[in-house]
This record gives sequence, C-alpha cells and structure tokens, in this order.
Amino acid sequence: MSSPFVEMRRTHSCGELNHSHVGEEVVLFGWVHQRRDHGGAIFVDLRDREGITQIVFDKAHGADAHAAAQDLRLEYVIGVRGKVASRGANVNPKLPTGAIEVHAEELHVFNSARTTPFVIRDEVEASEELRLRYRYLDLRRPAMQRIFHTRHRINQVTRNYLSSRGFWELETPFLVRFTPGGARNFLVPSRLHPGSFYALAESPQLFKQLYMVSGFDRYFQIVKCFRDEDFRLDRQPEFTQIDLEMSFVTREQVMEVMEGLLARIFEEVLGQKLQLPLPRLTYDEAMARYGSDKPDIRFGLELCDVTEAVKEAAGGGVPVFAEAVAAGGIVKLLRLPGGGGMSRSELDKLEDVAKSFGARGLARAKIGPDGSWTQSPLAKNVEPGLRARINELAGAQEGDVLLFQVGPAKQVNGVLGQLRVQLGRKLGLIPEGSHAPLWVHDFPLFEYSEEHQALVAAHHPFTSPRPEDVPLLSTDPARVRSNAYDLVLDGFEVAGGSIRIHDAEIQEKVFQVLGIGEKERQEKFGFLLDALSYGAPPHGGIAVGLDRLVMVLVGADSIRDVIPFPKTQRGTDLMTGAPGDATPAQLEDLHIRVVLPEG
Repeated sequence: MSSPFVEMRRTHSCGELNHSHVGEEVVLFGWVHQRRDHGGAIFVDLRDREGITQIVFDKAHGADAHAAAQDLRLEYVIGVRGKVASRGANVNPKLPTGAIEVHAEELHVFNSARTTPFVIRDEVEASEELRLRYRYLDLRRPAMQRIFHTRHRINQVTRNYLSSRGFWELETPFLVRFTPGGARNFLVPSRLHPGSFYALAESPQLFKQLYMVSGFDRYFQIVKCFRDEDFRLDRQPEFTQIDLEMSFVTREQVMEVMEGLLARIFEEVLGQKLQLPLPRLTYDEAMARYGSDKPDIRFGLELCDVTEAVKEAAGGGVPVFAEAVAAGGIVKLLRLPGGGGMSRSELDKLEDVAKSFGARGLARAKIGPDGSWTQSPLAKNVEPGLRARINELAGAQEGDVLLFQVGPAKQVNGVLGQLRVQLGRKLGLIPEGSHAPLWVHDFPLFEYSEEHQALVAAHHPFTSPRPEDVPLLSTDPARVRSNAYDLVLDGFEVAGGSIRIHDAEIQEKVFQVLGIGEKERQEKFGFLLDALSYGAPPHGGIAVGLDRLVMVLVGADSIRDVIPFPKTQRGTDLMTGAPGDATPAQLEDLHIRVVLPEG
C-alpha cells in the first residue's frame, strides 16, 4: 500500500533530538524497541542505530495513528511523523533523548515482525549458540552496534593517519600459491587446472615485500586473512589485519609510526591520552618477569627466579628443587602478598588451576612471623640458608604466600604466567577500563620443533637477525635474536612485525640453518627470491590484528563479539549452515573425489 512515508525523508535519527527541537515537526524511522499501553496513550520506544526516542500515540494528536498503534509489537519497522514536546519533570536520565518525546500525528508500518527468539536488548538472556544462529538479530542490540561503530572509527582513524604519513592504500590477492608459514592454509581447487590448488592468503607478507621491491616505499591496507588453525578465544579462520610496510627504515621508525597510530586511536576513539614512547621489554625480560611474551603489565605479581640460589645451595634439602636444576630446569615462584586474602581452602584449589595450565602440581609456602615456611611440605626439608635467601629474593613478608613451579623453563613460565593473570583477575588487581600497551622485542629467530626435531623459523624465514647476532648463524643459531617486535596490549599480542632480510648472504645462512636447500627454496619462494635479487631496499613492517585490538579496547569477552558474522569454535556458521556439502556435479567439475574418514 502506498504511503507518503515511502517518499518522505527522515529528518533526524532516534538519538539526536533534545530540548532545542521542541515544537519542531520531525520524521523518524526505526524499530519498536518497547511498547507500553497506558490506556489513553500508547508509549513506544523507537530505536535505530543512533539511539532511542520515546513516541507518544494519543487521540488528541493523531487519532488514526493512535488506532494503528494498538497493533504494534516489538521489532515492527515503522515510520512516525509528529512534533517534539518536552517531557517536563519526567526526564529519563538514562537516554540522551530523555528530555523530550514525539507526539505522533502519523504512523506507517513498513514491516511487521515475528516474535524474536530473544529480546533485543543489551542484557540478552540467550546462549551464544542462539545469538549466532540469529546473528542479524543479535547485531540489532545497541551494545553490539556500539562495538561496530568503534570498529568503524578505528578503520577511519587508521586510513587518515597512515595516509597523512605518506602510506598508499594498496591491495594484495587472496588466491595465492601455497608457501610454508606459521599456520595451515585453506586450499581452493582450480577448475581450469585440474589437480592444482590456490591457497587463501594467511597474510599479505610476501606481496607487501614485493611492493617495496617495486619502489612503492610505504604501503598499507585493511585486509582479510585466512588461517585453517585450531580455535581459541582470540582466533577465527578469517580475520582482519591492518597491514603496513615501509622501505629504508629501522625498527625504531616502524615502532614510532605504530605508536603514533595507536595514540591517535586512543585519543579519537577512546578519548584517552597515550603516554609515548611505550614501555619496552626484551623477550627474555618479559619471560623472566611475567612468564609470557605478551604480558599484562596493568598489575604486579611479577615472577621471581630462584634457580641460581637453589644451585648455590645444592638443592637446599628440597629434592624436587635439586632434581629440577640437575635436569637443566629452573625454580621459579610467584609471591602473593598477604596470601591475596585467600583462605586455605581457596589456596588449595590453586593447585587444580595450575594443573589445568599443564603443571604437575603447585608447591606453596606461607611466611611466618620469623620468616619460616608454614602450610607447606617444603618446610620439613628446606635448609634455613636457602629459605632465607629465597625470602630475600622474593621480598617476602609475614603472611605472604609463595607459589613454586619447577621444571623446564617453557613449562614453568607458561604455568606461572597464566596463574598470575588468573590471580590478577580473581583478586581484582586489574583497574577497570585501564589499558597498558608495550613493546616486546628481540625474540629468538629460531625455535625448536618437537615435530620436526629441528630448528624452524619462529616468525618466517625472511625475518632479519639482530646485526650483532649474525656471526651466531654459523656457530650457535639457537641463540640468534630476531629483529622482530610485538605490540602487546593488556595481555594480548595485537600487532607483530619485523625488519626483513634484504641481504642475499644473510638469507642464504638462514636457509642453511632451516635446512632449506636450493631446490626447495626455489619451489617455495622462487618468485620472491628473484624479486629480491633485482635491487631490494631495506624494509620492514608490522601487522595489527584489528579484531583482537577491537576486542581488547571494547572489553569484549570473545573475538566473536567484534566480528559481524563469526564462526563457532568448531569453524561453523550457525546462521548459514557453512561449511556445506558440494554436489556431485560440482566435485566432478573440480576433478575432486571426497574420501570420508572411517567411523
């Protein structure tokens, strides 16, 4: 049915009217957020992405509109024409529009709505599975729309800032040749080349380096990336990066650009001033103090390494200490001031928490008035000299509790690092709404792979080593530090990058360490190596995980909350039913046969 509303223009959003608009005739469009029938008048909260305005339907201002409003239900899509009036003393302080209301003179229903599977409001009482199945309804909630408005603003700040710094926004392909990297690729069969496959790009890494070889000097893009890897809180199979690369730069220059971008985002999106330059920790410092290469530094509870003291005391009477250092492991502790105010039973439960992080157990000791250890099986055997030295190193005071881990450094740091974060949250040590970014740098260039029983690239094989460590490539490659750097925010790695290798001799040495021979390197990286041989400038860059950054800044519980149409932890789309089966005709067209696992 035709209506003037089809041609009529919306005059305002549902979030901008205030007392200055009183007496004006307005036209609003939106969804019925709430409806209250008070007998003589019907009150409707009309919602769009900008906010909510109260609409009043009564016979005095519009009899036809009042009659039509009898049939309105939640989530009906309507248009309203009427006059803005003051609410007098009945101001709703919770709404920016709470000082006014619109007296409806005309109502048009664009669309009715079925009863939704959950109520569209911020405090949703629905499982995540149900919300994902009806994602288009979940996205109507004001809380979700605020998240995506923040994401939009971050995108705009990024484009404006990087453009002002001389970066060009350029694109790279999604369908690429498979090259070995840090994550498993999704493969796409080629219909025109039977038996051959494209890979979905896990990052623009190689192509952004080619842009530098091409002389573009500074590039960026906000780009989709794809990785077929196991899921967790901050991972999705498709995600978005703010990707950039620069020619003729040092690590410091890349960091300076990135810090400027982050400061601009904090100022324009959060309204917060970021103190620059950001704190910096080497990888070794981060692991020693926090047990993590992505530490949350908003609170204390730093770890204390007492390995040397244990060695000097030849185990100090504690068999588990002696065994750990004899096997090349470490002894480390976390001091809980005043026991964190936790009861003995609560402290007992921490052992189960530690085991969930991969520990075999969790030894502890409570500090007595004279520095003795109580509530601990260690107290029976520990020699007074070692006990006093450990207390001194930890800065232990009466009532404190020491939590010990022993064993391989990787395991000990992993357990205590996670336990530290768990306790920081449990004890309310993290200031609400606070953020603490920092840089972690000088990562190992190589890491040992148990699967391959060999050294592999910790990042990718084109990451340059620290200049002073180049000689170690031939003598002790495991000790070589990379010219790589991560931007860490509140315990999450939100960006990572490196200065790339542009020297053919160094690249050759790195390939030798990785056991990549001439034939293999040409097969996997031939096009890039050819490009680098034609006059490559020194270059480096960084990639920001946009989804992860938004998740941290808005305080979301999961990365799924900041991606419009995410996948579940099993990689499925509950709304569309993806992934789905291919028809026999499609498989035949692609020359593919499906072989399902038995059972």
